[in-house]
Amino acid sequence: SQGMGDANNVLGPHIYSIADKSYRQMMAEQRKSQSILISGESGAGKTESTKIVMLYLTTLGSPTKDTDEPGVEDMSVMERVLQSNPILEAFGNAKTLRNDNSSRFGKFIELGFSRSGTLLGAKVQTYLLEKVRLAFHASGERNYHIFYQVLRGATEEQKKKYDFHDGLTGGLELANYFHFTGQGGAPQLREFTDEEGLSYTVKAMKSMGWDDEKVDKVLAVTAGLMHLGQIQFNAEENDGGQEIAAVADIKTLNSAARLLGVDVEKLRVALTERILVTRGDAITIQLSPNKAMDARDSLAKTLYGALFLWIVDQVNICIGWEDDSEVRSSTGVLDIFGFECFAINSFEQLCINFTNEALQQQFNKFIFKMEQAEYESEEINWAFIAFPDNQDCLDTIQQKKIGILAILDDECRLPKGSDKNFAERLYKNFIPNTGQVESENTRFSAKPVQKSRSIFCVRHFAGVVQYTAVTGFMEKNKDEIPLTAKNLFETAPSELIRDVFECQVRETEGMNDTSKAATGGGATPKSKTVGQQFKEQLANLMIAVEKTEPHYIRCLKPNDAAKPNLLTRKRLTEQLRYGGVLEAVRVARMGYPVRLGHSAFYQRYRMLLPSVPDQILPWSMDEGDAQKLCIKLVDVLLEEGAKQIKGLAEGVDMSPNVPGLTRAEKIRRMQRQPAPIGFPKSDTQLGLSKVFMRKPAHDALESHRVFHQHASATFMQCWIKGMQQRRRFLLSSDAALMAQRWYRGCTGRARWWRLREAVANQLLTNNLRMQIHRKKYNCMRRGTVQLQAAYRGHATRRVLATIKIQTMSRMCKRRSIYRRLKSATIALQCALRCKMAIKVLRSFKGEQKDIGKLKQNNDKLKLEMASLKAMLQAQAKGDANKKENTEAINAKQQIISKLEKRVAELEAELEREKAIVQKLEQDMETQKKRTALQLELLQKQSEKMQRNALLAAPASPKPHSAHSARSPRAASRTRGGAPLSPGANVVIQEVVKPELLAEHKAMVTQLEQELEKERKFRNDADSEIIKLRAAMSGVNLNESDVAALLVSPSKTQASISQPRLESLHESQDSYSDSDDEDEGPPSLRKETAPELTGVEEEMEMKSIKQPKLNGGIHKLGMSMPSFSEEKKEEKRRPMLARSASEYFPMIKRGFAGPADEAEQQESVMAVGWKVEVTTRKEREEALRDEVRQFEVKMKRFYSNLEEGIDVTMWQVNRNTELGPDEEDEFALKASPVTVKLQRRGELLLQAILAFSSRSGYLSKALGRSRGNKAALEPLSLHEILEVKAGCVGFDHSDLPVASGSKGKGKGKSGENKHSSLFLTLKASPTPVASSRSYILRFKSRSARNDLLLGLRGLLADLQIHEGVSISSMQASKALEQDKARSGRRMPGGSNSSNAYTIPMDEDEDILVPLFEVHNAIDKEREIYDRLLLLMLQGSSDLKEKEDELLMLRGKLESVSSESAEKDRVQANDSKLIMQLSKKLETLLMDNEDLRDQNDRLNTRLVAVECEKMNLMQ
Repeated sequence: SQGMGDANNVLGPHIYSIADKSYRQMMAEQRKSQSILISGESGAGKTESTKIVMLYLTTLGSPTKDTDEPGVEDMSVMERVLQSNPILEAFGNAKTLRNDNSSRFGKFIELGFSRSGTLLGAKVQTYLLEKVRLAFHASGERNYHIFYQVLRGATEEQKKKYDFHDGLTGGLELANYFHFTGQGGAPQLREFTDEEGLSYTVKAMKSMGWDDEKVDKVLAVTAGLMHLGQIQFNAEENDGGQEIAAVADIKTLNSAARLLGVDVEKLRVALTERILVTRGDAITIQLSPNKAMDARDSLAKTLYGALFLWIVDQVNICIGWEDDSEVRSSTGVLDIFGFECFAINSFEQLCINFTNEALQQQFNKFIFKMEQAEYESEEINWAFIAFPDNQDCLDTIQQKKIGILAILDDECRLPKGSDKNFAERLYKNFIPNTGQVESENTRFSAKPVQKSRSIFCVRHFAGVVQYTAVTGFMEKNKDEIPLTAKNLFETAPSELIRDVFECQVRETEGMNDTSKAATGGGATPKSKTVGQQFKEQLANLMIAVEKTEPHYIRCLKPNDAAKPNLLTRKRLTEQLRYGGVLEAVRVARMGYPVRLGHSAFYQRYRMLLPSVPDQILPWSMDEGDAQKLCIKLVDVLLEEGAKQIKGLAEGVDMSPNVPGLTRAEKIRRMQRQPAPIGFPKSDTQLGLSKVFMRKPAHDALESHRVFHQHASATFMQCWIKGMQQRRRFLLSSDAALMAQRWYRGCTGRARWWRLREAVANQLLTNNLRMQIHRKKYNCMRRGTVQLQAAYRGHATRRVLATIKIQTMSRMCKRRSIYRRLKSATIALQCALRCKMAIKVLRSFKGEQKDIGKLKQNNDKLKLEMASLKAMLQAQAKGDANKKENTEAINAKQQIISKLEKRVAELEAELEREKAIVQKLEQDMETQKKRTALQLELLQKQSEKMQRNALLAAPASPKPHSAHSARSPRAASRTRGGAPLSPGANVVIQEVVKPELLAEHKAMVTQLEQELEKERKFRNDADSEIIKLRAAMSGVNLNESDVAALLVSPSKTQASISQPRLESLHESQDSYSDSDDEDEGPPSLRKETAPELTGVEEEMEMKSIKQPKLNGGIHKLGMSMPSFSEEKKEEKRRPMLARSASEYFPMIKRGFAGPADEAEQQESVMAVGWKVEVTTRKEREEALRDEVRQFEVKMKRFYSNLEEGIDVTMWQVNRNTELGPDEEDEFALKASPVTVKLQRRGELLLQAILAFSSRSGYLSKALGRSRGNKAALEPLSLHEILEVKAGCVGFDHSDLPVASGSKGKGKGKSGENKHSSLFLTLKASPTPVASSRSYILRFKSRSARNDLLLGLRGLLADLQIHEGVSISSMQASKALEQDKARSGRRMPGGSNSSNAYTIPMDEDEDILVPLFEVHNAIDKEREIYDRLLLLMLQGSSDLKEKEDELLMLRGKLESVSSESAEKDRVQANDSKLIMQLSKKLETLLMDNEDLRDQNDRLNTRLVAVECEKMNLMQ
């Protein structure tokens, strides 16, 4: 889509286009290897660019995979190469102030491809790992990613193993607690977390083929390095009084040694001691605490660097190619550090800038070679271009003996070498003269102030960089391993440490083949310094790059704040300078920087000469040579430019007002005129396919091109604007005409409308006047009525006021008279009462003196209280008697309910017996008819066989009398024309024996008698209840009254049952009378099928056995050809035996229907059971349509169940062996699953119900998948014991929810409110659980009912076809054997059976083979068994529902009776309390009156006595 690979479609600089170009050049005919060099500052995107290039190249070179889920060993080369990046980034990348994922090492990845372009493998070469970062990093930065990944992403088990205890950190995070990781604050990364990084790293390690043990060892070494950084030292004095170091915390030392896999004592020696070897003698030196800290950091850096080299080797082993001969070409990707210049620059910056110098030199050479090659290929005249050469800078750094690195190596060999001495030697070498500041080649410089600080400057291609020598140049260059550390690593118990150290030794002390040969292979190799190693690696790298076709990618960082949409011009210019891009541009501009193809050049600049005719300079290049046309174009342009210059010099008028100019020329002259074209012709060179131009020539042509474009655009705009104005004029004129026409029309219509308005105005005026007068009349009428009403109201009110005044006057008079009379009456009463009171007072005074009178009053009060108590006791006794009567009534009511229940049971049993008798009669009639038909057919067949025998053997004819003497039942039967033996006869057994029918009749009679007895008991109980209720009401009833009140249900039932019995006896008599007749029952004579009915449950009587043929028909000797139902066979064979199914009607759910297969499958309109019908025929048709619809629905159920049904499932395991109190175990709680029917064979026993969980929304950011966890344990059909509707054994509202759903319990419990949505499957026990239950909740009741009926149908088919027979109708053994031969299949499968053909004449009747009759009977028996099972399950469900309803009804009645009894008792109590309260209130009032009288009498007596005393005094 991007046009990659198309030579005509050249894309701009893009990373994908560069990668694609390198791959296509590699696959060209030369098959030259390629290299892509990626450089830039930290944070510019080098690492991400490397990933993109590798992904693109590996994708192009990866073969197609056949497997979808390969293992580690099946991973493609592409996947293994890409999986190496997370490992190298984890151990080699760190966060800096500029970049969160900065690569602290350089790498060169070589991808090897085969001849066909397939990726074979890769090799990784690393350069200059920044080991200093392990011991120190600045604030805001981080150590290598692997440390933080282990600290933050390790599990609790791993933390215990690695001794990461949060309790020892004092509240700090682990990353801030450890010395190696907490120096910069341990910040989090912005792009990804450390936990995710650890999972990516471990996954990549395992993809490399590492087992769990190796991964754990590598992580343990990483953790051991962090513990090593925690080791602190105390200062102690030895025997000589010197200060030596001692380990402060032995526990930390032990943890570090255990995790690193080294000896503890040797580790302590390596940290606190140093061994010097002089002239073969070893001297042990005790280190001070500061030196011990340095030794600890040096040991950690050495070990981490060796571990990194070992990881790179392991990665190369995994991703490398096996055979070098298969590698046809390769592509190398170099991810190298860019030019660095900091405030303080050290040895690392010198090596990095040295690398960039070498790459820049190679880049300059490559650019120059490209320019030179292109000029030569185009055969143009060009002079040598001088390009900047930085070889002198490279010599200053790497020259032998006098280079900076060589002087540093010499200083490192001296015993007393130091960084200051190294700086002095540099000054003496490069600026030996006094006062000299700069070297002869101007690359090295140092000012006096810088010399005093041991600083020297090197002028690189990107600028001058200051290097500080006292920043550890010598130590970093040596990077030697002490003898104690060597002894520690070489004798380490861990094999991993020994392998790691071997990689370090091979890197630092390795020899080439020449040195080995010179020393004879036995000399000890000398260790190389870091500078020597780096120079060798850089030299090898440059050799490898020069052998390939290089491609360059310069990564630029727009700003240092890592913000989008922000560009810092100064920083971008610096990066372009550091990357050598500006130098490359300068080199390109020294030649011919602008290059265009002939066609592009001609098409681009032909427009500069619009006035030149086509005959002189054509507009297309189809007619002439492209190069010649371009030369002619340049010549004409220069000529026109010379003419313009000459005209300007002569003062030619260039104004647009000159007459005779075209519009285009006027427009051009009105524009701002550019400078005339006057560049030298040498500034343009015409090559074979391109035109080369210098910048002045290109600028002149472009300025004139822009001028002509503007003029042409202006000319086009004037034409377009004129067209727009003309269009507007035409539209305006058309609109004006339209407006005029419309106005004239409107004027005419307005005139006509005014005429209509004049007529309407007259009519309106008349109506308006009429309305005005009407309104005035109505107002006057309303005013008159209101005036009359006001007057009449006023007059009426006046009359009423007068009447009221008169009334008040009379009332006042009467009131005054009444008041005077009342006051007089009261005065009179008071006088009389005073006299009476005086008399009473006198009597009281007399009684006061008489004590016997007081006792008499008290006795009266006591008698009244006693009478009141007796009355209360009598009332309580009456209530007790009433309660006893109520209890007696309840007991009688219970007896009556039991009797009613018993009567209902007897009636139901009687109905069942009658149904059985009717069924037996129908079966007997049907069997007799079939027997008669079979005997008739056998008789005809035997006669035909005898005729054939007579014709075949005329010499020995049999007498006719013998043939005619035989009865039809004794006639021999034939199959295919073979005669039977003379002794063969057929015995047909009746379906029902007369004894069995008589027994049923006797049982029916006995049940009727018991029913009469029960009814009699019920009548007696009802009469007793009526008597008790009448007695409670105070009414006495005799027996005749009670009998009149009773409604005898026995008479009603007898009247109903008597006709049934009579009809039953009549049918039996008619059946017994028709036993000897040839014709069958009327149902068969009408050629209609009998209605099939089933018995719902087994009776206690003897089971009715299916009649069987006791006598057998001997096998015939003739062979019968196969029967075919195809139409072709029917045409060729007109007389074939018909199937028994043609003579048996099609039966569907107990109704006779048509036998046409197409009619069965036609769509039927859904008709409910409650459809309104007017005739019996409409009812039967409605029922038939309903049954067909039901069967279609059941047939579709199997396919729906195979597709899956979504439910919510609970799985309950119950183990009663552990005890009755053992709680139920929910193996599955409210889990959304999909139920599917899976067939594993043709048998139903092989079918299972599979449960699969529906996935939720899991995070796939880390590539996690649930795997096989979604598949639950399946349930076989033969393990299902019961299928029950509802939630059996549990309350549906108390079912538990899923353990993982937090905060959703309320919503989940709300879904379990409806019990009609539940279905319970009871399965067979297992060794783990004694019973299993599966509770399913559906989304709708219809879905629950469909699955309930479907599963029960499946279980019924399983019982019928593959289980023990359960009905009383049994098939013959021959049919069972035939069925066994045909096999048992799933529902819906085809079960073909063999059919036979009996040859017959056209005039003779068609015979039905007996085995087809048996098959049809067996098919009906299977339908009958299936109906029995479904009806049995339905009856059990109905019985459970009835029991539940009865229990609820009993509870409701008990609650209502208790409530009524409480209300009655409460009413009686309240009534009694009211009576008692009134009586007590009366007594208390009387007592108060007596007390008041007594007090008054006492007061009066006291007053009288006082008066007497006063008088006496």
